Amino acid sequence: MLTIFGRQPSTSHGFCDGVSRRDFLTIGGMALGGVSLSGLLRAESVATPAAGSSKPGLGHKAIINIYLPGGPPHLDMWDPKPQAPLEIRGEFQAIQTNVPGIEVSEMFPRMAQMMDKFVLVRSLSDSDGAHDAYQCMTGRRKGGRQPPGGWPQGGAWVSKMQGQVNPAIPANVALMYQTGNRTWGEAGDGGFLGVAHSPFNLLGREARSTSDNMVLHGITLEKLRDRTALMQSLDRFQRTADHRGQMDSMDVYTQQAMGILTTARLVDALDLSKENPAVVARYGKSSTQFQRDGAPPMIENFCIARRLVEAGARFVSLNYSRWDWHGSDGMNYPKCREECPLLDQGLAALVTDLHERGLDRDVSVVVWGEFGRTPKINGSNSRDHWPQANTAVLAGGGMRTGQAVGETNRYGEVPMLRPVKFQEVFATLYKCAGIDAQNLRVFDQSGVPQYLVDPGNEPLHEVT
Repeated sequence: MLTIFGRQPSTSHGFCDGVSRRDFLTIGGMALGGVSLSGLLRAESVATPAAGSSKPGLGHKAIINIYLPGGPPHLDMWDPKPQAPLEIRGEFQAIQTNVPGIEVSEMFPRMAQMMDKFVLVRSLSDSDGAHDAYQCMTGRRKGGRQPPGGWPQGGAWVSKMQGQVNPAIPANVALMYQTGNRTWGEAGDGGFLGVAHSPFNLLGREARSTSDNMVLHGITLEKLRDRTALMQSLDRFQRTADHRGQMDSMDVYTQQAMGILTTARLVDALDLSKENPAVVARYGKSSTQFQRDGAPPMIENFCIARRLVEAGARFVSLNYSRWDWHGSDGMNYPKCREECPLLDQGLAALVTDLHERGLDRDVSVVVWGEFGRTPKINGSNSRDHWPQANTAVLAGGGMRTGQAVGETNRYGEVPMLRPVKFQEVFATLYKCAGIDAQNLRVFDQSGVPQYLVDPGNEPLHEVT
């Protein structure tokens, strides 16, 4: 792990971490040894457009994977049951959307006004039931069959199949905060595809210098253009890494690391001060406070994710806030009233942004958690874990939006029509990204051919 420190921003819109510590950029598994100054400059000339050239369009397909740690309450958000008894339907009213026949919770008025740009998958049926990001990152159950090396995360498949758009931006990027509940902050890895395709996680919880977190001393995000200081720091880094015996395992990443470190493209994508202030304001202002053992509700990271795919990322994963509310320590309805309006504003802003920029056919968005919540409200006016039913939200990607796929029964207990699996959602995202998940395969470490999704998991025909 390589860490580059940055200054605490003096303005309200700084780098994407935004927490009340020093911001830092973490680039996982990259090497810096054995590179000359001429190599640095050559890498920059490849990644930086010539002066006077026009800014290119997106030119590639991308996926934004928004994970809501803890299990969002599906009945109180996107699968309301207004005709159910009070102990099922809860405190919120269902409201009509701009798509006849589709209702959502009153907590999502902005999404309701533009439901024609969303797809609600109301019948996710195979939630693992564990408090873990794994299924939302890979599509697979964590306790299921694993090939040697493990299953790749979704972005690792995309990185392997499509590669980098340019050397300055990793194909597979994560904005995943390290969380108190560790599994809520894990973006997954490259599995049997190798660490070269693992997500480059740009966030953390605190800056640490340990044996597995190598600090590039003397270089901040603000000074990457200083070639003399950069070479001095690289020399110090190489000596330190040689002393630790780490260089051999890092050499494979040298070229990729140089492409990232020697241009401002990644840094600029992370810097919201370079975004139109009116656009940033549209997303809403969120708290930098970590939600107990979850992530902070940094809604501005939705905008950062859009900026990253515009800069060249193909897959961006992020965790947002904490959605595990059982009782007096986090009652369901007060927390819903606090969290849902901000999520509503952020999602509406993101999808509006994609449409206004002409990216709605290129960029797919998925929003989900690891499971739903109990239909019946418990004695603490909250809902408990409920893997039997779950909801996902899709947008963009050229999908046929303005519809709800699947349906739970009248109490929201189980899928009644069109049960959908996580892998079917991933197959849909891959197809929107231009990847044939059913026919492309890669041999794992034991020589067995593996597919992106298991046989029988087809893209959702309703939307693709």
